[in-house]
Amino acid sequence: MTLSTPATTLAYFGVDALIDDDTRDLQAAVRGFVDRRIRPEIATWYEQGRLPVRDLARELGELGVLGMHLSGYGCAGTSAVAYGLACFELEAGDSGLRSLVSVQGSLAMYAIWRFGSEEQKQQWLPRMAAGEAIGCFGLTEPDFGSDPAGMRTRARRDGDDWVLDGTKMWITNGSVADVAVVWARTDGGVRGFLVPAGTPGFTAPEITRKLSLRASVTSELVLDDVRLPADAMLPEAAGLSGPLTCLNEARFGIVFGALGAAHDCLETTIAYARSRQIFDKPLAAYQATQLKLADMGLELGKGMLLALQIGALKDAGTLDHRQISLGKLNSVREAIAIARECRAILGAAGITLDYPVIRHSANLESVLTYEGTSEVHQLIIGQVLTGHAAFK
Repeated sequence: MTLSTPATTLAYFGVDALIDDDTRDLQAAVRGFVDRRIRPEIATWYEQGRLPVRDLARELGELGVLGMHLSGYGCAGTSAVAYGLACFELEAGDSGLRSLVSVQGSLAMYAIWRFGSEEQKQQWLPRMAAGEAIGCFGLTEPDFGSDPAGMRTRARRDGDDWVLDGTKMWITNGSVADVAVVWARTDGGVRGFLVPAGTPGFTAPEITRKLSLRASVTSELVLDDVRLPADAMLPEAAGLSGPLTCLNEARFGIVFGALGAAHDCLETTIAYARSRQIFDKPLAAYQATQLKLADMGLELGKGMLLALQIGALKDAGTLDHRQISLGKLNSVREAIAIARECRAILGAAGITLDYPVIRHSANLESVLTYEGTSEVHQLIIGQVLTGHAAFK
Protein backbone atom coordinates (compact mmCIF):
# COMPACT_ATOMS: atom_id res chain seq x y z
CA MET A 1 0.00 0.00 0.00
CA THR A 2 1.33 3.43 -0.92
CA LEU A 3 -0.01 6.81 0.05
CA SER A 4 -1.19 7.37 -3.53
CA THR A 5 -3.37 4.25 -3.40
CA PRO A 6 -6.72 4.50 -1.57
CA ALA A 7 -6.76 1.91 1.24
CA THR A 8 -9.68 -0.18 2.37
CA THR A 9 -10.49 0.81 5.92
CA LEU A 10 -9.29 -2.29 7.75
CA ALA A 11 -6.25 -2.83 5.51
CA TYR A 12 -4.99 0.52 6.77
CA PHE A 13 -5.00 -0.93 10.31
CA GLY A 14 -3.00 -4.00 9.30
CA VAL A 15 -5.75 -6.32 10.50
CA ASP A 16 -4.76 -9.13 8.11
CA ALA A 17 -1.49 -9.54 9.99
CA LEU A 18 -3.48 -10.57 13.08
CA ILE A 19 -5.33 -13.40 11.29
CA ASP A 20 -3.81 -16.74 10.31
CA ASP A 21 -4.07 -18.13 6.79
CA ASP A 22 -6.72 -20.77 7.53
CA THR A 23 -8.95 -18.22 9.23
CA ARG A 24 -8.46 -15.77 6.38
CA ASP A 25 -9.44 -18.46 3.87
CA LEU A 26 -12.57 -19.29 5.85
CA GLN A 27 -13.50 -15.62 6.03
CA ALA A 28 -13.03 -15.32 2.28
CA ALA A 29 -15.29 -18.32 1.70
CA VAL A 30 -18.07 -16.73 3.75
CA ARG A 31 -17.57 -13.43 1.96
CA GLY A 32 -17.85 -15.24 -1.36
CA PHE A 33 -21.10 -16.88 -0.28
CA VAL A 34 -22.53 -13.51 0.75
CA ASP A 35 -21.45 -11.87 -2.51
CA ARG A 36 -22.86 -14.69 -4.63
CA ARG A 37 -26.03 -15.64 -2.78
CA ILE A 38 -27.11 -12.75 -0.55
CA ARG A 39 -26.20 -9.42 -2.11
CA PRO A 40 -28.16 -9.96 -5.35
CA GLU A 41 -31.37 -10.78 -3.42
CA ILE A 42 -31.23 -9.06 -0.05
CA ALA A 43 -32.87 -5.76 -1.03
CA THR A 44 -35.86 -7.64 -2.45
CA TRP A 45 -36.11 -9.91 0.59
CA TYR A 46 -35.91 -6.89 2.88
CA GLU A 47 -38.54 -4.97 0.95
CA GLN A 48 -40.86 -7.98 0.92
CA GLY A 49 -40.21 -8.77 4.59
CA ARG A 50 -39.11 -12.36 4.06
CA LEU A 51 -36.09 -14.63 4.16
CA PRO A 52 -35.91 -18.11 2.58
CA VAL A 53 -34.67 -19.61 5.85
CA ARG A 54 -35.00 -23.28 4.89
CA ASP A 55 -33.00 -22.92 1.69
CA LEU A 56 -30.37 -20.71 3.27
CA ALA A 57 -29.99 -22.97 6.30
CA ARG A 58 -29.08 -25.92 4.09
CA GLU A 59 -26.61 -23.79 2.12
CA LEU A 60 -25.08 -22.39 5.30
CA GLY A 61 -24.81 -25.94 6.61
CA GLU A 62 -22.89 -26.93 3.49
CA LEU A 63 -20.66 -23.90 4.02
CA GLY A 64 -19.97 -25.17 7.55
CA VAL A 65 -20.91 -22.07 9.56
CA LEU A 66 -23.81 -23.45 11.63
CA GLY A 67 -22.41 -24.16 15.07
CA MET A 68 -18.96 -23.79 13.53
CA HIS A 69 -17.26 -22.96 16.83
CA LEU A 70 -18.60 -26.13 18.48
CA SER A 71 -16.81 -29.47 18.33
CA GLY A 72 -18.19 -32.86 17.37
CA TYR A 73 -21.67 -33.81 16.12
CA GLY A 74 -20.94 -32.54 12.61
CA CYS A 75 -19.68 -29.13 13.78
CA ALA A 76 -16.50 -27.65 12.36
CA GLY A 77 -14.76 -26.87 15.67
CA THR A 78 -13.22 -23.60 14.47
CA SER A 79 -11.61 -20.93 16.61
CA ALA A 80 -13.62 -18.15 18.20
CA VAL A 81 -11.87 -15.61 15.96
CA ALA A 82 -12.87 -17.59 12.86
CA TYR A 83 -16.48 -17.64 14.03
CA GLY A 84 -16.36 -13.92 14.73
CA LEU A 85 -15.01 -13.12 11.28
CA ALA A 86 -17.70 -15.29 9.71
CA CYS A 87 -20.27 -13.21 11.61
CA PHE A 88 -18.54 -10.08 10.29
CA GLU A 89 -19.02 -11.21 6.70
CA LEU A 90 -22.56 -12.48 7.25
CA GLU A 91 -23.72 -9.20 8.77
CA ALA A 92 -22.02 -7.27 6.01
CA GLY A 93 -24.67 -9.01 3.93
CA ASP A 94 -27.50 -8.36 6.38
CA SER A 95 -28.08 -8.49 10.15
CA GLY A 96 -30.95 -10.90 9.54
CA LEU A 97 -28.57 -13.40 7.97
CA ARG A 98 -26.13 -13.18 10.87
CA SER A 99 -29.06 -13.48 13.29
CA LEU A 100 -30.16 -16.70 11.62
CA VAL A 101 -26.68 -18.17 12.07
CA SER A 102 -26.21 -16.79 15.60
CA VAL A 103 -29.51 -18.11 16.89
CA GLN A 104 -28.96 -21.48 15.26
CA GLY A 105 -25.37 -21.95 16.43
CA SER A 106 -24.74 -19.80 19.49
CA LEU A 107 -28.14 -20.09 21.14
CA ALA A 108 -30.09 -23.20 20.14
CA MET A 109 -27.20 -25.50 19.22
CA TYR A 110 -24.93 -24.21 21.96
CA ALA A 111 -27.62 -24.78 24.59
CA ILE A 112 -27.97 -28.41 23.51
CA TRP A 113 -24.19 -28.87 23.11
CA ARG A 114 -23.37 -27.37 26.51
CA PHE A 115 -26.34 -28.47 28.63
CA GLY A 116 -28.04 -31.35 26.81
CA SER A 117 -27.92 -35.10 27.33
CA GLU A 118 -25.98 -37.27 24.92
CA GLU A 119 -29.30 -38.45 23.45
CA GLN A 120 -30.42 -34.85 22.87
CA LYS A 121 -27.11 -33.99 21.24
CA GLN A 122 -27.24 -36.98 18.90
CA GLN A 123 -30.86 -36.29 18.03
CA TRP A 124 -30.48 -32.62 17.11
CA LEU A 125 -26.94 -31.35 16.61
CA PRO A 126 -25.87 -33.20 13.43
CA ARG A 127 -29.05 -32.18 11.61
CA MET A 128 -28.80 -28.61 12.88
CA ALA A 129 -25.16 -28.34 11.80
CA ALA A 130 -26.20 -29.48 8.32
CA GLY A 131 -29.08 -27.00 8.20
CA GLU A 132 -31.59 -29.83 7.95
CA ALA A 133 -33.20 -28.82 11.25
CA ILE A 134 -33.67 -25.28 12.51
CA GLY A 135 -33.69 -24.17 16.13
CA CYS A 136 -34.84 -21.13 18.07
CA PHE A 137 -34.23 -19.86 21.61
CA GLY A 138 -37.11 -18.82 23.84
CA LEU A 139 -36.02 -16.60 26.73
CA THR A 140 -37.41 -13.08 26.20
CA GLU A 141 -41.02 -12.51 27.22
CA PRO A 142 -43.46 -9.69 26.42
CA ASP A 143 -42.83 -8.04 29.79
CA PHE A 144 -39.35 -9.35 30.58
CA GLY A 145 -36.43 -8.64 28.28
CA SER A 146 -33.55 -7.08 30.19
CA ASP A 147 -34.80 -8.73 33.39
CA PRO A 148 -35.14 -12.43 32.50
CA ALA A 149 -35.35 -13.31 36.20
CA GLY A 150 -38.94 -12.06 36.11
CA MET A 151 -40.06 -14.63 33.51
CA ARG A 152 -43.62 -15.92 33.90
CA THR A 153 -43.36 -19.02 31.72
CA ARG A 154 -43.71 -21.98 34.06
CA ALA A 155 -43.07 -25.70 33.89
CA ARG A 156 -44.77 -27.98 36.39
CA ARG A 157 -44.43 -31.69 36.97
CA ASP A 158 -47.40 -33.93 36.19
CA GLY A 159 -46.38 -37.49 36.89
CA ASP A 160 -43.26 -38.13 34.82
CA ASP A 161 -44.10 -35.34 32.39
CA TRP A 162 -43.52 -31.61 32.33
CA VAL A 163 -46.35 -29.20 31.43
CA LEU A 164 -45.36 -25.75 30.15
CA ASP A 165 -47.44 -22.57 30.04
CA GLY A 166 -46.34 -19.12 28.97
CA THR A 167 -45.38 -16.79 26.14
CA LYS A 168 -42.06 -15.82 24.62
CA MET A 169 -41.56 -12.80 22.37
CA TRP A 170 -39.18 -11.55 19.64
CA ILE A 171 -37.90 -15.02 18.83
CA THR A 172 -35.73 -15.27 15.71
CA ASN A 173 -36.49 -18.35 13.57
CA GLY A 174 -39.49 -19.16 15.81
CA SER A 175 -42.16 -19.95 13.24
CA VAL A 176 -39.81 -21.99 11.03
CA ALA A 177 -37.97 -23.84 13.80
CA ASP A 178 -38.07 -27.60 14.19
CA VAL A 179 -37.17 -27.31 17.86
CA ALA A 180 -37.40 -24.50 20.39
CA VAL A 181 -35.14 -24.22 23.41
CA VAL A 182 -37.57 -22.77 25.95
CA TRP A 183 -36.59 -21.52 29.38
CA ALA A 184 -39.20 -21.77 32.12
CA ARG A 185 -39.51 -21.32 35.85
CA THR A 186 -39.92 -24.51 37.87
CA ASP A 187 -40.19 -25.19 41.59
CA GLY A 188 -36.47 -25.92 41.45
CA GLY A 189 -35.48 -22.78 39.52
CA VAL A 190 -35.15 -21.89 35.83
CA ARG A 191 -34.69 -24.89 33.52
CA GLY A 192 -34.41 -25.35 29.77
CA PHE A 193 -36.67 -27.59 27.68
CA LEU A 194 -36.59 -28.82 24.09
CA VAL A 195 -40.00 -28.29 22.50
CA PRO A 196 -40.35 -29.87 19.03
CA ALA A 197 -42.51 -28.10 16.46
CA GLY A 198 -45.96 -29.64 16.24
CA THR A 199 -46.19 -30.44 19.95
CA PRO A 200 -49.85 -30.00 20.98
CA GLY A 201 -50.43 -26.61 22.59
CA PHE A 202 -47.28 -25.08 21.07
CA THR A 203 -47.70 -22.38 18.40
CA ALA A 204 -45.32 -19.80 16.94
CA PRO A 205 -47.17 -16.97 15.17
CA GLU A 206 -44.89 -14.77 13.09
CA ILE A 207 -44.45 -11.09 14.02
CA THR A 208 -44.96 -8.78 11.05
CA ARG A 209 -45.07 -5.03 10.36
CA LYS A 210 -41.41 -4.67 11.34
CA LEU A 211 -39.31 -1.77 10.05
CA SER A 212 -36.06 -3.40 11.17
CA LEU A 213 -34.67 -6.89 10.56
CA ARG A 214 -37.23 -7.32 7.81
CA ALA A 215 -35.17 -10.05 6.16
CA SER A 216 -35.48 -12.21 9.26
CA VAL A 217 -38.20 -14.42 10.71
CA THR A 218 -39.34 -13.10 14.09
CA SER A 219 -42.04 -14.85 16.09
CA GLU A 220 -43.94 -15.22 19.31
CA LEU A 221 -43.90 -18.57 21.09
CA VAL A 222 -47.14 -19.56 22.83
CA LEU A 223 -47.21 -22.54 25.19
CA ASP A 224 -50.64 -23.62 26.37
CA ASP A 225 -50.54 -26.79 28.47
CA VAL A 226 -47.63 -28.12 26.42
CA ARG A 227 -46.89 -31.62 27.69
CA LEU A 228 -43.33 -32.88 27.36
CA PRO A 229 -41.64 -36.09 28.50
CA ALA A 230 -39.14 -35.94 31.34
CA ASP A 231 -36.22 -36.27 28.94
CA ALA A 232 -37.17 -33.01 27.18
CA MET A 233 -35.40 -31.05 29.93
CA LEU A 234 -31.77 -30.02 29.43
CA PRO A 235 -30.18 -31.90 32.33
CA GLU A 236 -27.06 -29.79 32.84
CA ALA A 237 -28.65 -26.32 33.00
CA ALA A 238 -29.96 -25.10 36.36
CA GLY A 239 -30.84 -21.49 37.08
CA LEU A 240 -30.39 -18.37 34.96
CA SER A 241 -26.72 -19.13 34.41
CA GLY A 242 -27.81 -21.55 31.65
CA PRO A 243 -29.52 -19.08 29.31
CA LEU A 244 -27.14 -16.26 30.20
CA THR A 245 -24.16 -18.41 29.20
CA CYS A 246 -25.84 -18.95 25.83
CA LEU A 247 -26.46 -15.21 25.46
CA ASN A 248 -22.76 -14.53 25.94
CA GLU A 249 -22.02 -16.82 22.99
CA ALA A 250 -24.45 -14.87 20.81
CA ARG A 251 -23.16 -11.51 22.03
CA PHE A 252 -19.66 -12.52 21.01
CA GLY A 253 -20.85 -12.94 17.42
CA ILE A 254 -22.45 -9.50 17.52
CA VAL A 255 -19.13 -7.93 18.55
CA PHE A 256 -17.84 -8.84 15.08
CA GLY A 257 -21.15 -8.83 13.20
CA ALA A 258 -22.10 -5.22 13.85
CA LEU A 259 -18.71 -4.14 12.55
CA GLY A 260 -19.42 -6.06 9.35
CA ALA A 261 -22.53 -3.94 8.78
CA ALA A 262 -20.52 -0.77 9.50
CA HIS A 263 -17.75 -1.86 7.12
CA ASP A 264 -20.26 -2.45 4.33
CA CYS A 265 -21.75 1.00 4.92
CA LEU A 266 -18.37 2.72 4.94
CA GLU A 267 -16.93 0.97 1.89
CA THR A 268 -20.15 1.68 -0.02
CA THR A 269 -20.00 5.34 0.98
CA ILE A 270 -16.32 5.76 0.07
CA ALA A 271 -16.99 4.31 -3.38
CA TYR A 272 -20.03 6.58 -3.80
CA ALA A 273 -18.12 9.68 -2.67
CA ARG A 274 -15.29 8.99 -5.11
CA SER A 275 -17.67 8.70 -8.07
CA ARG A 276 -20.26 11.35 -7.17
CA GLN A 277 -19.47 14.66 -8.86
CA ILE A 278 -20.57 17.85 -7.15
CA PHE A 279 -19.46 21.35 -8.19
CA ASP A 280 -17.13 19.82 -10.78
CA LYS A 281 -15.14 17.54 -8.47
CA PRO A 282 -15.73 14.29 -6.57
CA LEU A 283 -17.58 14.46 -3.28
CA ALA A 284 -14.61 12.58 -1.79
CA ALA A 285 -12.31 15.51 -2.58
CA TYR A 286 -13.99 17.85 -0.12
CA GLN A 287 -12.47 18.35 3.32
CA ALA A 288 -15.81 17.93 5.10
CA THR A 289 -16.34 14.54 3.49
CA GLN A 290 -12.82 13.34 4.28
CA LEU A 291 -13.12 14.42 7.92
CA LYS A 292 -16.26 12.32 8.29
CA LEU A 293 -14.76 9.32 6.51
CA ALA A 294 -11.57 9.52 8.58
CA ASP A 295 -13.48 9.56 11.86
CA MET A 296 -15.64 6.61 10.80
CA GLY A 297 -12.65 4.63 9.58
CA LEU A 298 -10.85 5.24 12.86
CA GLU A 299 -13.77 3.99 14.96
CA LEU A 300 -14.27 0.96 12.73
CA GLY A 301 -10.60 0.03 12.95
CA LYS A 302 -10.50 0.50 16.73
CA GLY A 303 -13.60 -1.65 17.05
CA MET A 304 -12.05 -4.41 14.96
CA LEU A 305 -8.87 -4.43 17.03
CA LEU A 306 -10.97 -4.75 20.20
CA ALA A 307 -13.03 -7.54 18.64
CA LEU A 308 -9.91 -9.48 17.66
CA GLN A 309 -8.49 -9.08 21.17
CA ILE A 310 -11.71 -10.41 22.68
CA GLY A 311 -11.59 -13.30 20.24
CA ALA A 312 -7.98 -14.06 21.16
CA LEU A 313 -8.90 -14.09 24.85
CA LYS A 314 -11.80 -16.43 24.14
CA ASP A 315 -9.57 -18.81 22.20
CA ALA A 316 -7.05 -18.73 25.03
CA GLY A 317 -9.76 -19.58 27.56
CA THR A 318 -9.11 -16.43 29.58
CA LEU A 319 -12.07 -14.29 28.50
CA ASP A 320 -14.18 -12.85 31.30
CA HIS A 321 -17.78 -12.83 30.09
CA ARG A 322 -18.08 -9.19 31.14
CA GLN A 323 -15.44 -8.28 28.58
CA ILE A 324 -17.93 -9.26 25.90
CA SER A 325 -20.01 -6.30 27.10
CA LEU A 326 -17.13 -3.99 26.15
CA GLY A 327 -17.21 -5.32 22.62
CA LYS A 328 -20.96 -5.48 22.18
CA LEU A 329 -21.46 -1.95 23.51
CA ASN A 330 -18.67 -0.47 21.41
CA SER A 331 -19.31 -2.34 18.17
CA VAL A 332 -23.03 -1.67 17.97
CA ARG A 333 -22.86 1.91 19.18
CA GLU A 334 -20.16 2.81 16.66
CA ALA A 335 -21.76 0.78 13.86
CA ILE A 336 -25.07 2.57 14.14
CA ALA A 337 -23.32 5.95 14.23
CA ILE A 338 -21.33 5.02 11.11
CA ALA A 339 -24.47 3.83 9.30
CA ARG A 340 -26.30 7.08 10.06
CA GLU A 341 -23.38 9.26 8.95
CA CYS A 342 -22.97 7.24 5.77
CA ARG A 343 -26.64 7.65 5.02
CA ALA A 344 -26.23 11.42 5.24
CA ILE A 345 -23.21 11.45 2.90
CA LEU A 346 -25.21 9.52 0.30
CA GLY A 347 -27.94 12.16 0.48
CA ALA A 348 -31.25 11.16 -1.11
CA ALA A 349 -29.64 8.04 -2.57
CA GLY A 350 -29.00 6.90 0.98
CA ILE A 351 -32.67 6.32 1.75
CA THR A 352 -33.18 3.83 -1.08
CA LEU A 353 -32.56 0.09 -1.19
CA ASP A 354 -30.31 0.67 -4.20
CA TYR A 355 -27.63 1.05 -1.55
CA PRO A 356 -27.32 -1.07 1.64
CA VAL A 357 -26.86 1.81 4.08
CA ILE A 358 -30.42 2.58 5.18
CA ARG A 359 -31.09 -1.15 5.50
CA HIS A 360 -28.07 -1.62 7.75
CA SER A 361 -29.03 1.46 9.74
CA ALA A 362 -32.55 0.17 10.36
CA ASN A 363 -31.28 -3.31 11.24
CA LEU A 364 -28.77 -1.95 13.72
CA GLU A 365 -31.61 -0.32 15.65
CA SER A 366 -32.60 -3.88 16.61
CA VAL A 367 -29.03 -5.06 17.19
CA LEU A 368 -28.61 -2.08 19.54
CA THR A 369 -31.37 -3.53 21.71
CA TYR A 370 -31.20 -7.32 21.56
CA GLU A 371 -28.77 -9.55 23.44
CA GLY A 372 -28.61 -6.82 26.07
CA THR A 373 -29.37 -3.15 25.49
CA SER A 374 -26.54 -0.64 25.47
CA GLU A 375 -27.62 0.52 28.93
CA VAL A 376 -27.39 -3.02 30.31
CA HIS A 377 -23.85 -3.39 28.97
CA GLN A 378 -22.91 0.03 30.32
CA LEU A 379 -24.08 -1.08 33.75
CA ILE A 380 -22.16 -4.35 33.52
CA ILE A 381 -19.02 -2.34 32.77
CA GLY A 382 -19.92 0.16 35.49
CA GLN A 383 -20.22 -2.61 38.04
CA VAL A 384 -16.75 -3.89 37.10
CA LEU A 385 -15.27 -0.40 37.47
CA THR A 386 -16.99 0.55 40.74
CA GLY A 387 -17.84 -2.70 42.48
CA HIS A 388 -21.47 -1.57 42.80
CA ALA A 389 -24.42 -3.14 40.97
CA ALA A 390 -26.79 -0.44 39.73
CA PHE A 391 -29.29 -2.57 37.82
CA LYS A 392 -32.18 -1.74 40.14
